[in-house]
Amino acid sequence: MGMTTVLSAPDTAHPTTVPGGPRAAILGCGTALPGHVVASAAIAEHLDVPEAWILARTGIQARHVAAPDERLSDLAARAGAAALARAGVDPMELDLVLVATVSADELTPAAAPLVAHALGAVRAGALDIGAACTGFLSALAMAAACIESGRADRVLVIGAETLSRLTNPDDRRTAALFGDGAGAAVLGASADGGLGPVVLRQDGGNADLIVAPRRTGLIEMQGQDTFRHAVNRLAEVTGQAAQAAGVSLEEIDLFVYHQANARITRAVGARLGLESSRVVDCIAQIGNTSAASLPLALAHAESTGRLQPGMTVLLAAFGAGLTWGGAVLEW
Repeated sequence: MGMTTVLSAPDTAHPTTVPGGPRAAILGCGTALPGHVVASAAIAEHLDVPEAWILARTGIQARHVAAPDERLSDLAARAGAAALARAGVDPMELDLVLVATVSADELTPAAAPLVAHALGAVRAGALDIGAACTGFLSALAMAAACIESGRADRVLVIGAETLSRLTNPDDRRTAALFGDGAGAAVLGASADGGLGPVVLRQDGGNADLIVAPRRTGLIEMQGQDTFRHAVNRLAEVTGQAAQAAGVSLEEIDLFVYHQANARITRAVGARLGLESSRVVDCIAQIGNTSAASLPLALAHAESTGRLQPGMTVLLAAFGAGLTWGGAVLEW
């Protein structure tokens, strides 16, 4: 039996026109995690390294791993159902379902139509977003654009991954990094809170740093170079997203970064001079869940009392592609 949680969000009304037109806001969030948990001690034993070696390099103590018969689309649908329940939105109201993932169950069909069907979202269009660890943020950008242009009223955004199936258990560079999970957000127009401009960037010239070749289907990573690029780009896009939203870093209450590696998160915080109390670091029990990372981090912040209504939150992610991005959210 897996875990399904619902993330609370500020109360919002039905679509409302705000100054300058409708503004997209998160109406409710939810998450889902597989029930099976693999501790880093077990991976360390398999790799014949001390557990402390893994903890020092990643900050990961455990991760959730999907069972062999557990489908990504089912995991995503559970998170989506939790988000819809929290938002008080009927699946029939959805205009669009977006699933950010690189680990769909099949090459085709995409996950999103299966998720929409499972939820009963019979009116909704559905498509997958492939931007690796930046996928959820990219999907938020698309959802917000549809809402703010008047092309949609309600959009369900899901980040879901079963990266354990793309991980080589014998590769010391990646074996302990990845976990499985899903997080979802229902977006709609609201006068309370909202998502600011989403800054998205890419560098295909360094795509070879993180690759899952079709011949193996397993993730390969050049760790040191990836670390350097991640820290540089996340620090850079933090400033760009804040500037685009018209706020200073001092005005941001909480920084929610993609949980790629605890060393990366801490290095970005140190680079920007951020107090650790303002930076979410929850990778220890979930691992790197790629596109699911941001909503899972939001859920962690809410459940521990660090995310409260009225807060200004900065989201940022970096991943394969290379892709990265950031945005400011009024919670």
